[in-house]
Amino acid sequence: MTEPARLVQPTKTGVVLDNLPPPRQKLDVSVYNFPDLTGQNKSNDNFAEFSRAVTQGGSSILTDVLVKAGGGAWFDVAERADLQPLLQERQIIQNTRTALQGKNAQSLPPLRFAGVLLEGGVVGYDTNETTGGVGANYLGIGGNVQYRQDIITVALRAVSVQTGRVLASVTTTKIVYSVNVSGSGFQFAAIDHLLQADVGFIKNSPATLAVREGIQLAVYSLIFEGLKTGLWEFKDPRAGDAFMRELELHQKAVVPASAAVPDAAKAS
Repeated sequence: MTEPARLVQPTKTGVVLDNLPPPRQKLDVSVYNFPDLTGQNKSNDNFAEFSRAVTQGGSSILTDVLVKAGGGAWFDVAERADLQPLLQERQIIQNTRTALQGKNAQSLPPLRFAGVLLEGGVVGYDTNETTGGVGANYLGIGGNVQYRQDIITVALRAVSVQTGRVLASVTTTKIVYSVNVSGSGFQFAAIDHLLQADVGFIKNSPATLAVREGIQLAVYSLIFEGLKTGLWEFKDPRAGDAFMRELELHQKAVVPASAAVPDAAKAS
């Protein structure tokens, strides 16, 4: 029996990002690429693994996060990751209109341009940052637990298209957990006959989901940096002031070098 397809499960950071108060004006942004800059392959102790440890679809994840930020109220995202098919389709439409209507055929409206370019990528994937375990056996019966932590690091910056100036830049991290639980036991089934049984399971946090939450936290932090420096504002000043006061209260309790967001928005 196979499980049915489902939407990506919501994260704590994503819920907070989607519930942001709306801005005074939506931001026109574009994403050309959000690459995997780590060069890391999947870890494997038995043979050489050439599959990438980090998703290669970072730009698609970033675009999806931007479109949903603040319930869709924060960003107007211009398509740039797959621009060639869009231009080709527009050319087909224009050629068809010209063939049917002649030289007086109505032209397509111009493409929407962006005032802010979002750049960056997955800049780090550190494996075995923390490893450990515990186990015990008595007369061959017992169990053990092993765990491992990997860290994914995401960098995101907003660049002004008119001047090329970097308006804001943030870096976030997300921990990927792996746990191995196993146990064993034996029993004498008959004289000189030993029955042994082993049981266990391995649970790995999805790396793609970790990249998504890291990107969500990066977008959230980028919005926060722009609010502090006056790059953009909330539509309702009172709601914005209350939101900023809440952030400042939580920021005092945050460990240095971690992102300044409420506890509910932190990537675990």
